[in-house]
Amino acid sequence: MPADFISSLPVVEIGQGVRFDGVRPVFILGPCVIESEDFIWDMARKLKVIADGLGIQWIFKASYDKANRSAGSSYRGLGLETGCGILGAIGKELAVPVTTDVHSPEEATKAAEWIDFLQIPAFLSRQTDLILAAGRTGRAVNVKKGQFMAPWDVKNVADKLLSVGCENFTFTERGTTFGYQNLVADMRSLYWMRELGYRAVMDATHSVQRPGGLGTATGGDGKLAPVLARAAVAAGCDGVFLETHINPAEAFSDGPNQIPLADLPALIQQLLRIHEIARE
Repeated sequence: MPADFISSLPVVEIGQGVRFDGVRPVFILGPCVIESEDFIWDMARKLKVIADGLGIQWIFKASYDKANRSAGSSYRGLGLETGCGILGAIGKELAVPVTTDVHSPEEATKAAEWIDFLQIPAFLSRQTDLILAAGRTGRAVNVKKGQFMAPWDVKNVADKLLSVGCENFTFTERGTTFGYQNLVADMRSLYWMRELGYRAVMDATHSVQRPGGLGTATGGDGKLAPVLARAAVAAGCDGVFLETHINPAEAFSDGPNQIPLADLPALIQQLLRIHEIARE
């Protein structure tokens, strides 16, 4: 991505040696939600083997609570203290930074006891109290750009974080609402957010969602997630967010969007090759 502003972007430090610096992409990998303690440890260990084998920078992700499910009867997770406690233990044992969504100022403060990279969900990306609370924790913050926001709107969010002394943050593109139950990913967004001076991540799996498309659950076109990931790396981004599951068809949440774990190594290798070409 040949542009003068790229070399001047701030480095975002997450922990365990993981840095959003434009030199090597960061991969945010994991299932949508913590389905059980055994399940999430198994996923984390399998991803650790993949990541170590490929020599990549990575962050493990999973949600302790899916607070914005389509239906009230849908599975949400293990809860804040149990879920974050497990994620914190995974981070320590496997020497990997961990991330999860937070949904309220109180959750942000509590989750920061275990979580390295606090994530603001897209639906809450303009919630001032939540953003300020996350920024005050001293943890790095990842803000998912809302489906209703233009790329340049993230400057207002950045100003909120900076106002409480948080300089360690990234923004994530995850699609823009296009009519009913459809999202479109605009690769120009990655350029424009970086041009503003911020590190930009591409969420390839949530960008192929069809929100509420199954009536009581969200549908999606998971087979297109690798397409968006390849396009984003070619366009220029600092990281790629990919939800993955051993068997997406049996996932408790967002199954239609997740990448089968068995397909992940080949995709990451492909993205690394594209990244090298794009940096020339």
